[in-house]
Amino acid sequence: MSGIFIYAEKPEASAELICLAKELGQSTGVIALNAADAEQIAQYGANQVFWLKGTSQWPEDYAPAIVELLKAENAEMLLVGASVRGRDIAASVAARMHCGLVSDVVSVKRNGNDIETTRMMYGGAVVQTALCQGFNVITVPPGKYPLANAGAFISPVLEREVEAKPQVDLLENIQIEKQGVDLAQAKRVVCIGLGLEDQNELKMAEDLCESFEAALACTRPIAEEKGWLPADSYIGISGKSIRPELYVGIGVSGQVQHTVGIRDAKIIVAVNNNEKAPIFRIADYGIVGDLKEILPVLTQAIKKA
Repeated sequence: MSGIFIYAEKPEASAELICLAKELGQSTGVIALNAADAEQIAQYGANQVFWLKGTSQWPEDYAPAIVELLKAENAEMLLVGASVRGRDIAASVAARMHCGLVSDVVSVKRNGNDIETTRMMYGGAVVQTALCQGFNVITVPPGKYPLANAGAFISPVLEREVEAKPQVDLLENIQIEKQGVDLAQAKRVVCIGLGLEDQNELKMAEDLCESFEAALACTRPIAEEKGWLPADSYIGISGKSIRPELYVGIGVSGQVQHTVGIRDAKIIVAVNNNEKAPIFRIADYGIVGDLKEILPVLTQAIKKA
């Protein structure tokens, strides 16, 4: 089959890219590297799911097999979920295909016979637009598109035996315990910034989250410098990109390194004691004042509502 092919480490990320492919009006083939992922991805309505069945446990080892599949199926484009391993595979495939690679795009759309991509550069200070002709590899960060609807059409799963030679030997396996919430899937997010002066003030933000079932997030300094929240919780150019229905920034100044991660939120609310804070330039609603006075009142008002 010709059309758009997709690879992502997680089935949910594949579901987002299926939604993008459908917006572009193309048939969709999704690549999976194990049976469980193939079965889950099949629920999201792609035209076909290709299970590349090999002996290696490392996704990077399947790049040559992915290239063979793309050539055999006359693929028009490869969309890759922009995880660490996804970026590795994208670069390897692009090099083998002798084609262009556009990384970490914020949008993809048709422009005549070409594909137009936009991406942020220099911490979000510059927006770069590129026109892609012919076959290209494009990486897309998670959270940029909604999940494709599940269950409406079950995709056929095509199993293909492939050769994937392991390039590394596993010496030790240490499980990383995820501490933060899945911000990419949260419908409502409360984000705290350096406007909070003391860790004890976190309780006010947590109470606000509880009042309307929101996930708690933060800016990078809160996680990496102060250590108040896990690293999985921070939003920004080097952290998470989110697209919730509601984002509430508490004591967030709104520097571009952070706002690049929230630009897709449907409604942005800001609470800050500095009326000239950059966050107010992009906020739909703003409250200027002392957060220690505002948050308890806001929490009680939401509970009553």
